[in-house]
Amino acid sequence: MRFLKQAMVLLIVMSTLPVMAADEIVVYSARNEQLIKPLFDAYTAETGTPIKFITDKEGPLLEKLKAEGANTPADLLITVDAGNLWLAAKEGVLAQVNSKALKTNIPAHLRDPDNRWFGLSVRARTIVYSTARVKPSQLSTYEALGDTKWKGRLCLRTSKKVYNQSLVAMMIARLGEAKTEKVVTSWVANLATDPFPDDTKLMEAIAAGQCDVGIVNTYYYGRLKQKQPEAPIALFWPNQKDRGVHVNVSGAGVTAHAKHREAAVKFLEWLSSKKAQNLFADENLEYPANPKIKPHASVAAWGKFKQDTINVSKAGSLQAQAVMLMDRAGYK
Repeated sequence: MRFLKQAMVLLIVMSTLPVMAADEIVVYSARNEQLIKPLFDAYTAETGTPIKFITDKEGPLLEKLKAEGANTPADLLITVDAGNLWLAAKEGVLAQVNSKALKTNIPAHLRDPDNRWFGLSVRARTIVYSTARVKPSQLSTYEALGDTKWKGRLCLRTSKKVYNQSLVAMMIARLGEAKTEKVVTSWVANLATDPFPDDTKLMEAIAAGQCDVGIVNTYYYGRLKQKQPEAPIALFWPNQKDRGVHVNVSGAGVTAHAKHREAAVKFLEWLSSKKAQNLFADENLEYPANPKIKPHASVAAWGKFKQDTINVSKAGSLQAQAVMLMDRAGYK
């Protein structure tokens, strides 16, 4: 009788505890809430799978995953830049995922060679120029921005930003370290002013006449043109006769200690599908990683371009070399 009473009390207590869905997914995201929550809400509405998420900068999230180890509640990591994804894989916090859907939807150069992370949206880091003072015919390649005709006319974002570190890392992969250092040194010699803290300020400087050309991520250009459609700047796609435009990704991987691995893989596969790709890319004016999906009309209006198809993981594996190279070249 006493045992029966204890069992009944235990059942009552258990019935009052919050119940965690068996396939609930926990996401750590370095992307802003306003960019990712619509995706989570859409997936939950479609599948009934609840998604909990924590947002923070990419560095703290990686350290959190490493510190938590096998006790982490995270099933999926979403972050920006292939260099950050490469580092997460190198640090052992991401698991290999062998998925036919992901391999079909995401091109090989936009995912980890060992399938530990997958690009979900693409941003091109390309040339922006003043439509008032520069003709497109004067532009050609990233390297040519070091020509003497651009002396005192070039603006760059700080070398401390991972996007420029990834650009230089990919140049090392394509051109070799010695040639890349000559290029970066020639850029520094052509600077009109000290490097800017962000791409938006760089474009505003071009519009204001402080400089004539620069290098930016395409989505920053899209955001600025939405706010200032008359801004006298435009994009140029460099290196179309050789390797193509440097591209980078935001992407995701299933964590090494995911408690809901199967559900996390299904969600990752869904993120590579048509519906999710449009939501993921359109919200931030990026390109879908899935080549079968068309970009938003405003993004498509910038024109088609040939992209560099070297694996974006090089942005991570050569990042340390890139940082040291930029330091030697005097690129602050």
